[in-house]
Amino acid sequence: MSDTYYFFSDVHLGLESDERERLKEKKLIDFLDEASKDASEIFIVGDLFDCWIEYKQVGPKGFYKLLTKISMLVESGIKINYIAGNHDFWKGNYFRNEFGIEICHEHIERVIEGKKFFIHHGDGFAYNDSGYRVLKKILRSKLSQKIYSFIHPDIGIWLAKGTSETSRVHTDEKDYSVKDGLRDSAFAKIDEGFDYVVMGHRHLPQIVKHNNGYYVNLGDWIKHSSFGIFRDGIFELNEFNKKVKTPAIKI
Repeated sequence: MSDTYYFFSDVHLGLESDERERLKEKKLIDFLDEASKDASEIFIVGDLFDCWIEYKQVGPKGFYKLLTKISMLVESGIKINYIAGNHDFWKGNYFRNEFGIEICHEHIERVIEGKKFFIHHGDGFAYNDSGYRVLKKILRSKLSQKIYSFIHPDIGIWLAKGTSETSRVHTDEKDYSVKDGLRDSAFAKIDEGFDYVVMGHRHLPQIVKHNNGYYVNLGDWIKHSSFGIFRDGIFELNEFNKKVKTPAIKI
């Protein structure tokens, strides 16, 4: 049996009402149940949570069922790769200690079935994003996180959620029509020799051919419930429980 690789991003758990989030969590768990039937690896390409800020002894509450499912997947032998996005980057050792999942804070470069993959959440690639890139370095520094840890968790998580909402509005209002920094950055990586550049962040599922490679944006689970699947040299971009969103592309 061929190895099968799944990719998804931008679930933003905790974004909406409790009822809507329970439904979204259940749908994601149903998807992971289906994927577990043949998955060799699963790539979470950022923003699984709308806000995740982790203290040494305290973390955000909720989504126990999903975390249990993740634990079961790892125990079954499925490797899970987790790239931190701009909403869930503030992670300590919880995922490593509880599930054996190392959080990647930059990008992943992999050769899969002879194809070179560059996998990145996509934050910081948009044009006019220099301010965010500076802020990202500050927020991810150990010193900043150490100082922030002295704030009571109830207050710290509340402040982080407010920042998360501001960041999401900023991302949603960006103009990607003509000058799309994610797409252009992906094209540059393809010109370096990558066959597939896979990102999230933009919330618009698409596959764009460029020279000898493909830029894939995985979309999101707020509107599209979209995911990528790669096996036997074919990358498909689908919507869960719907027909194929984008025709399979084979190179």
